[in-house]
Amino acid sequence: MQRSLEKIIRDKIRSEGPLSFHDFMEMALYYPELGYYTSETEKFGKFGDYYTAPHLSAVYGNLVAKQLEEMWQLCGKKDFTVVEYGAGTGALCVDILRQLKENKELYEGLKYCIIEKSKIMRLKEQKVLTESGIAEGKVYWFDSISEIPPITGCVLANEVIDNFSVHKVVMEKNGLMEVFVDYDQTFIEVLKPAQDRLTDYFARLDVRLPEGFHTEVNLEAIEWIKEVSAFLEKGFVLTIDYGFPSSELYRPYRRLGTMICYNKHTVNDLPYADIGQQDITTHVNFSALDLWGEKYGLTKCGFTNQSQFLIGLGLATQLRKEEETKMNNYQLKERLMMMHTLLISMGKKIKVFIQQKGLSRPALSGFQFSEPLI
Repeated sequence: MQRSLEKIIRDKIRSEGPLSFHDFMEMALYYPELGYYTSETEKFGKFGDYYTAPHLSAVYGNLVAKQLEEMWQLCGKKDFTVVEYGAGTGALCVDILRQLKENKELYEGLKYCIIEKSKIMRLKEQKVLTESGIAEGKVYWFDSISEIPPITGCVLANEVIDNFSVHKVVMEKNGLMEVFVDYDQTFIEVLKPAQDRLTDYFARLDVRLPEGFHTEVNLEAIEWIKEVSAFLEKGFVLTIDYGFPSSELYRPYRRLGTMICYNKHTVNDLPYADIGQQDITTHVNFSALDLWGEKYGLTKCGFTNQSQFLIGLGLATQLRKEEETKMNNYQLKERLMMMHTLLISMGKKIKVFIQQKGLSRPALSGFQFSEPLI
């Protein structure tokens, strides 16, 4: 009989001692066959735990594709590679390819690569893309970006970095402490002095946490931006996710951190409940992506929220096209609700950050209405 993931984690703690929260989160999300993203349960959409923008409307993918088309032009209209991390159901990939196919010159030299470490998610993506009929000869799957030849194009991470495993920390009177997970009848948190790389993280960002402040440190995001920059020869990194710059992320009213769990379209702050059956996310620090991106050779192009990004890419025109199609009242109402979610409830919270390499101050349409990144 297959052991539960909760029991596997308990046994590991009993034999090895307390786990860092990072290692607990990694097991909860990615443990083979039992982790949230490696199990067969539905994650996205009506019958899953949450919606992402591609599941609300093809308009989202169409507009992201328009930004990619502009990037292709800025890169010299040559062979263009899109590398998407964690493609979910493959819905965004399908919508992007359908839109880009209208540009025959671009499409002919296009290669779409998906980095997916979950075998279950990879199979779902392949099924969706095969059924779409759009992906033949265009889409390839890889375990790592290092398997792809040097890239001219765009690396795309749509709501991915918020699922990287993080270190939980709290500032105590005597310094920064890291949260570890122990077990005594139930899972409990214990504190140990933080590793140097965690204290260095805040020093590099020039952030001083007040006593009692809890937050998360996404060191994997730093490793990710380092790796992406190493294999991007020329082009862009497009990151779309929940998060803030440091100036907003560490405000006093976020002193309990940003961790949220999603379970059947409800949210909670209980990562030790329903282990392997709920998503665990934290907000992205875009200042960290900017700082370490600069260190590894990337320059920021712009920062804004998803609503402003889509408006800059011509959302109004896209909506007019939608209105011209024949819809009954129910379909129109449903479409308006989706657009409201895309623009308001999600659109104001999700941020868009683009970095570039090998180009000279490229101007991107998605940043006509941009925000400062401090």
